[in-house]
Amino acid sequence: MDLKYSFYVNQTTRQRIIDLLEPYTVEQLNQIPTGFNNNLIWNAGHVVVTQQLLVYRMSNLETKVDDQLIEQFRKGSAPNQVFDATAIDELKFLLAETPKMLKTDYEYGMFTQYNAYTTSYGIELTRTEEAIIFNNTHEAMHLGTMLAMRKLL
Repeated sequence: MDLKYSFYVNQTTRQRIIDLLEPYTVEQLNQIPTGFNNNLIWNAGHVVVTQQLLVYRMSNLETKVDDQLIEQFRKGSAPNQVFDATAIDELKFLLAETPKMLKTDYEYGMFTQYNAYTTSYGIELTRTEEAIIFNNTHEAMHLGTMLAMRKLL
């Protein structure tokens, strides 16, 4: 299966998220807007972590991010700390670099198995390629949430 377009969509979505974060202060990125239960920086970290879990962990591979980051941003988590400028810069780096790492690892042939998983969206993922494609839907949904949030900051 040719995933060239899926990788392109992922990198484009990630760049949109990075661009969306740029004009805001550390305080604004950490602020939870009225009507929401998380913030801009949590959504940014969540897309990084979810890609790692959906694609790498479900393929029985080590993630490219540490377990502490996974615990902070995984499904079911919520913002429980204020992220400083250094942590925000690290997240921006991961937003930009993890799609490149995934593309390289996929092209290298690292993904040889996958543990079937049904997403909270109700979609069953049975192969790495399906996880890569579905991840774009997940990230677009969070980008939409972030676009709504920024109007309340």
